[in-house]
Amino acid sequence: MADPGAELVEEVDETGRVVRVVARAEMRARNLRHRNVGVVVRRTSGAVVVHQRAPWKDVHPSLWDVVFGGVPGVGETDLDAAVRELAEEAGLTAATADLEELVRAAADDEYTRWVGHFYVLTTADELYPADGEVAQMVEVPIGELAAWAEATPLCPDVEPLVQTVIDRLG
Repeated sequence: MADPGAELVEEVDETGRVVRVVARAEMRARNLRHRNVGVVVRRTSGAVVVHQRAPWKDVHPSLWDVVFGGVPGVGETDLDAAVRELAEEAGLTAATADLEELVRAAADDEYTRWVGHFYVLTTADELYPADGEVAQMVEVPIGELAAWAEATPLCPDVEPLVQTVIDRLG
């Protein structure tokens, strides 16, 4: 397996415009703003699939997340990156047309800085975490998501997305 720190990513400005290409290791070490994508997986029952990140992750290890996603590759579209991340992290095969836009958002804290694009996929398909980035998954009924999030150690950069998910999907 290639060194993830050597992977090239795009540093972006506040609007998401590419400033330059850097190694992922530099992006993390210097907390450079980068692109981010994520997909909320909604079950046909209305529940949302949440997951705990693996303990070896380079940011927010072992914390819980409401989106499957990550950093797009250089030149990769947000939709293509979202589909790729779904396959890698959740074992789900989707087409870009299957994703519904949820929100564009940004985060800027001591751990990570990103400009992101988030989507929703509604599916009854089984999830098979394929790449080891997901430690465990649970389904949370949308009506219980706020209480679950309040009682769960969440990735701080996605905490604000919880209310958006509730407002849009609830």
